[in-house]
Amino acid sequence: MNKKLVVGNWKMNLTVPESTVLVEKLKREVAREKHVDVVICPSYLDIYPASKELAGSTIALGAQDLFYEEEGAYTGEVSPVALAHFVKFVIVGHSERRAHFGETDKVVAKKAAAAVAHDIIPIICVGETLHEKGDGLSKVVVLSQLETALSHLTAAEIAEAVIAYEPVWAIGTGHICKPEDAEKMATNIRTLVKALYGEKAANEVRVIYGGSVTDENTAQFAKLSEVNGVLVGGASLDHSKFSQIVKAFDSAKVEKVHIAEKTVKPSVASIVKPDKKVKKK
Repeated sequence: MNKKLVVGNWKMNLTVPESTVLVEKLKREVAREKHVDVVICPSYLDIYPASKELAGSTIALGAQDLFYEEEGAYTGEVSPVALAHFVKFVIVGHSERRAHFGETDKVVAKKAAAAVAHDIIPIICVGETLHEKGDGLSKVVVLSQLETALSHLTAAEIAEAVIAYEPVWAIGTGHICKPEDAEKMATNIRTLVKALYGEKAANEVRVIYGGSVTDENTAQFAKLSEVNGVLVGGASLDHSKFSQIVKAFDSAKVEKVHIAEKTVKPSVASIVKPDKKVKKK
């Protein structure tokens, strides 16, 4: 299994001078960790100066999004060709992109493929809303999103990718997904990947959790065996909090969380069955 992964998503925050200061602090505080990979994803304007600051550092640079075409009349979009010179990772399909900008699973699939085509590792986000969770559709929604998002990738490409389970109901709300639920969903994700792309891809793909991750609750996720890291939002803007999150994963002793559900080798169709009977309207 690859090393654990901690990704900081700065979203639409920080000016260039502010991001430069934050990068300098993070270089001093997290660059020595040996058992975890660290990625920061600043805004587009911050990527170039951040790349200069991170030269020679163990901290990798990522983008928050990209477009699936290399060039053309796409005002406001950013080409994977341009990003490839500076970043190693890119977030695709984040819930905020889906909710605010109408991105569909098919668009996410095209973006993931564009990233891979230019040697950028996609961090493919999937997750259910509170309404979908209440209707017992968490597994159906997440695995359906994932199946489409991976549809243009090969097994080898998926093995090197990152899948981020980010329950929408836990993002920026203060609500946190229980560790055993995050572990269960990660297991469901690997089961689907195995069914579609084989055991090697399922074993090697990194599955991380995102949703109100802080320095105070990260330890419980660092111990999970199926969850390989976290996607951090607000806490990544605080160098001290983000450093503590990184250190928690660097020093964590992985434990197997008991999941009260039999593990079987199901068909692809049975993998995406609802978690429970859907409520009648």
